[in-house]
Amino acid sequence: MRHPVCHLNIRSIVFLLVSVLIFFGAESHAADIKQTPLYERLKKGIDAVPAIDTHDHLRPFDQLPNKDETDRGPGITLHSIFAGSYYPGINRLSPWPAGKSFDAWWSTAKNDFQDARATSFYRYLLPGFRDLYGVDFDTITDPQAHELNDKIFANYQNDQWLLDVITRRANIELMFIDPYWARLQFARAYKFAVPVLNVSMMISGTHASRFSSALDSPFAWAERQGKPIHSFDDYLSTVEDIFREAAAADTACLKSTQAYQRTLDYENVPRERAAQYFGKKADELTPAEFKAFEDFMFWHIAKLSAKYELPFQIHTGQARIQGSNPLLLVDLIQANPQTKFILFHGGYPWIGETAVIAMKNRNVYIDSCWLPTLSYTMAKRAYQEWLEAMPSDRIMWGADTAHAEGIYAATEFTRQCLAEALAEKVERDELLEEHAARIGRQIMRDNALKLFPKLKRQLWRSEG
Repeated sequence: MRHPVCHLNIRSIVFLLVSVLIFFGAESHAADIKQTPLYERLKKGIDAVPAIDTHDHLRPFDQLPNKDETDRGPGITLHSIFAGSYYPGINRLSPWPAGKSFDAWWSTAKNDFQDARATSFYRYLLPGFRDLYGVDFDTITDPQAHELNDKIFANYQNDQWLLDVITRRANIELMFIDPYWARLQFARAYKFAVPVLNVSMMISGTHASRFSSALDSPFAWAERQGKPIHSFDDYLSTVEDIFREAAAADTACLKSTQAYQRTLDYENVPRERAAQYFGKKADELTPAEFKAFEDFMFWHIAKLSAKYELPFQIHTGQARIQGSNPLLLVDLIQANPQTKFILFHGGYPWIGETAVIAMKNRNVYIDSCWLPTLSYTMAKRAYQEWLEAMPSDRIMWGADTAHAEGIYAATEFTRQCLAEALAEKVERDELLEEHAARIGRQIMRDNALKLFPKLKRQLWRSEG
């Protein structure tokens, strides 16, 4: 006869063992989603989509930033790639010693990365080194780093490397370029470039002295047109003339980055009040008066956005954190139902708030540009949460960087994140695989073509 206590212990042990196996099996399965055939199929499909990148900062080749003065002359280096990324925003990056060799920089710089290994600002760059150069930067040796730098330096002797990486390796067909270095110019430096009208500075134009560059100034623009600005009416007329020129140049949309300078709380200020502040220099206005002028201009530009069919991209989240919550834009959004607002960066960290704004306002779109680079985990969660809260035809993406390696890396990081998010939903029976594949294509390409129909005449690949 078995003792009841022994029998109970055996049953308990068996139950415990089964529970542990189930737990660890489930954990292993969830952690290995990228190793499944399902993920591989979805990722392959997303990779094959000729992407439309709705936000980047790629300058003309001869104006690429962050060139270093090396012992071989000026050029793009491994340091340049990191310096032109978002990595220095959170972690030390040793400066390149002017006129010195790679080894002189690397002897110090190789110790910079240790505390940033888990950050997305570091990890998003790794696919660029891995896929384009065959290097695992996490385990890179001194000789490998030296060779990597030599290859980067050689690749930027002309523009062929950059063009090949963007159009073939990253598989980008069109790229929106926000020219914050020359906001009122609409020239295209590349066949894949789509101009964007950055309106950030014109919102602040109480006086010509507000503008440090003639390339940003509506006052200088008006002078070049032979129509100098003497009054607030003249200023508003010039702003509209700029909109007409932008629309004629097939500019895709507007872009505001004011979240870096001020709160996104824009009040509906009467024109008469704003006119009182026009013509005054910075030291002649109180902060409240200057804010009121900008508030009026932002609402005015939102109306011009609808009039000229130029959707309005707005930087939200991760700027002046105390004022960049996208919820601050709700009154403006709801008062301008004909304007198509695009909330950038998913409003990070307010991705749920961004979702509910889009859920309740059909004139709102979400752009996930930069989000995987900010936080891969949050981006994956965001794709899943947004798809539960709103139709899949109102989500887009952008690489949001400046060099070939960074653009490739951010694109690959996004494709991986999106494929992983969709695969998990299919695995949980929340989505059919065929529907997940369609959503992947929508986010990478089709949604942009739907929101910006003028892009269709700018496609240059045979797929069109």
